[in-house]
Amino acid sequence: MRKKSNVVKRDVGSDVKHSRADVARFINYLMVDGKKSVAEKVVYDALKKVKEVTKDEPINVFEKALENATPLLEIVSKRIGGANYQIPREVRPERKFFLATHWIINAARSKKGKPMADRLADELIAASKNEGAAIKKKLDTHRMAEANRAFASLIRSGS
Repeated sequence: MRKKSNVVKRDVGSDVKHSRADVARFINYLMVDGKKSVAEKVVYDALKKVKEVTKDEPINVFEKALENATPLLEIVSKRIGGANYQIPREVRPERKFFLATHWIINAARSKKGKPMADRLADELIAASKNEGAAIKKKLDTHRMAEANRAFASLIRSGS
């Protein structure tokens, strides 16, 4: 059994342009090797491109994309009696944002041939329309959870 950890949640603050904590966290998740200014430029350029393409407020598209990519269920591997079972469970609220942002960022990173800001903008627009790789990842996760719903009872009765 794990020890109870005294983890203190850090307040990230808000981003420079939009004064929003979720955009600041998104920038932090996008950041590589501590290069925050590069990550900020990529996100702000992507939001600018979203505004040009959709003629809509970029923050609204950003929110809609995150909302659409947010999973309700996830699969947890649990070992019971020598066998590993994929047990579905609800996603904690803090983890929902993390999974949605990582799926969007990874989908944008996996595309090639364009600057990152353009790829990120394309993925945000697609996710806001319930399309794209991040939405596919969410649907695959939900499908797996639904397929393994029979094992949900094991988490209560098992070990």
